[in-house]
Amino acid sequence: MACPANQTVELNQALLALDWLLGTWESDEPGEGNFPSIKPFHYIETLNFSHVGQPVINFTFNAFHAETKKPMHRECGFIRMQPGTNRVAFIIAQNSGLVEIEEGDLTGQQLNLQSQAVARTSFAREPYVQKISRVIQLRSDGRLEQSVSMATDNQPLMQHLHITYRRSS
Repeated sequence: MACPANQTVELNQALLALDWLLGTWESDEPGEGNFPSIKPFHYIETLNFSHVGQPVINFTFNAFHAETKKPMHRECGFIRMQPGTNRVAFIIAQNSGLVEIEEGDLTGQQLNLQSQAVARTSFAREPYVQKISRVIQLRSDGRLEQSVSMATDNQPLMQHLHITYRRSS
């Protein structure tokens, strides 16, 4: 349940170090996706990071094909910080049937995350994703940049996605 529009909720103290993420971000140009088992593609994406005062940030990532604008990848979940540390956890559910927990460190305005657990539906497509790493950083030009690397049953960890965003709200 969202907070009423006329009520402002302060960001939980445990998350102040992540306040730079809050808001809506839209890709400023198409991102690039590639992996040996798929045809290279371009995509656009909107990210939304919000909170309701709890010690957790809610997020949604919505990607669309750059040319056709058809929906592609979706992720939603929560971001938590270990109190008193720079340790961060992303709890993520994807529309592909993949669920993961990524953990890592916050250094300044950069998150470096690696999957700690990956689970999938029993009828997920092969090859199965085995590992994901993600870097999200706020650049000096005010843009947000995200790189995602992936490993599967038959491919080692390698870059899969790269995109930059501008804040839209």
